[in-house]
Amino acid sequence: MLSMPGNAEGTSGTMHRILVADDDAGIRSLLRDFLEGEGYEIAEAANGVAVLDALKNQSDESPDLVLMDVRMPDKSGLDVLREAPEAARAAGHLPIIVITGYGTSNVAIDAMQFGAYDYIVKPFDLDEVLNLVERFFDRRRLDDQVEPLSVRVGGRDPNEVIIGNSGAMREVYKTVGRVARSDATVLITGETGTGKELVATVLHRSSSYGSGTLVKVNCAALPETLLESELFGHEKGSFTGAINQRKGRFEMANKGTIFLDEVGEMSLATQKKLLRVLQEREFERVGGSVAVKIDTRVIAATNKVLEQEVEDGRFREDLYYRLNVISIFLPPLRDRGDDIPLLVEHFLDKHRFSAAAGPSRISQGAMRMLLEHDWPGNVRQLENVIERATVLCQGGVIADEHIDLSGADNRRFVDIGQRLRKGASLSELLAEVERRALSEALTQTDGDRLAASVMLGLDLSEFKQRLTEFEIA
Repeated sequence: MLSMPGNAEGTSGTMHRILVADDDAGIRSLLRDFLEGEGYEIAEAANGVAVLDALKNQSDESPDLVLMDVRMPDKSGLDVLREAPEAARAAGHLPIIVITGYGTSNVAIDAMQFGAYDYIVKPFDLDEVLNLVERFFDRRRLDDQVEPLSVRVGGRDPNEVIIGNSGAMREVYKTVGRVARSDATVLITGETGTGKELVATVLHRSSSYGSGTLVKVNCAALPETLLESELFGHEKGSFTGAINQRKGRFEMANKGTIFLDEVGEMSLATQKKLLRVLQEREFERVGGSVAVKIDTRVIAATNKVLEQEVEDGRFREDLYYRLNVISIFLPPLRDRGDDIPLLVEHFLDKHRFSAAAGPSRISQGAMRMLLEHDWPGNVRQLENVIERATVLCQGGVIADEHIDLSGADNRRFVDIGQRLRKGASLSELLAEVERRALSEALTQTDGDRLAASVMLGLDLSEFKQRLTEFEIA
């Protein structure tokens, strides 16, 4: 059975058609009366076959959204999800909210894996239903507010390793270009997550050592007792467990490049041995007496200020000057905000929802959040945020609620200080705090406006009003 009433104007001013599918006539009637009272046009279906027919019928009478019970005759709700036509999946997820009396994890997981927009468990609260429906149509409206990244950054080489067009990054490119083909030792400095390893990769590929191996060593990840053996190797029997001779990373990098990441974490004893390698291009394996000659380019990186480390006696001054023949400083992301859209496009392409999916898109509101953030974790944090958002939006449009900036925003008070120095007023700062609180509440409740309003101690209507004021989708 499939019946259609007369038209009714939706809350957004457009005609939103919702198909309520349930074999229980009482449930259909309850949802129909409630949603028509909210301004939606309602159709009814009593089984899964009728739902599939409605989804296949691409006409003005097709539903914009389906509220569908899992247990129905002929075809279950999960059958409908499996068999739904590709045209209904075009937006990256099916326009279906599943209703189930069986709130088990298996049903929820299966429904979401098969592409449902969301699910709700019986007995349900009508406000919860309305919240989900409004969220769905809010999401659809985001299609008209997607940030046109491909228009802004068209023509970018997809094989680029380092992304950015800001003035600060152009200076980095110039330095890399000038020194890449030399044999000089390079010290790359900058905060954690700025891309020091990527610069090392480009330097290696562009150098005369590019045909050799790039060997990477994270000096902070290895305990002091192992670092020396990792770098220089060891002879058989040199210590307990050394049952064979083993080459170290320097030997592996012969005729290539060794990248010493977090070199500022080395102990003074290991620094002394590294200094000899840089000076004489030779070393002995642990427990050995024969000098091993190498021809290796050395690139080091650190997030520490080595000048201060030298002054404090934690880093050898002679080693610092040996490493700092050529210095490349990578600016933090907060100082190269113009690069954020480029980086976002790159990460959207890199972290697709599935191998067959196209890149997710991002709403203007979500992009504004990214542009306004201070990024204490720099590019690495931005990549993690985009990867998570792509999963949460199921490859569709990334909205504000998919952007999770919590847990890493330890620069908020620094950010306020910077805003004050730039002339921000108290009212502007308070507005920013309120905007962040609203967004954070939505994030923690997975976009559930009712739950978010309760979390903040606001009436639902007042919460919605504030979302509108701050243009939060």
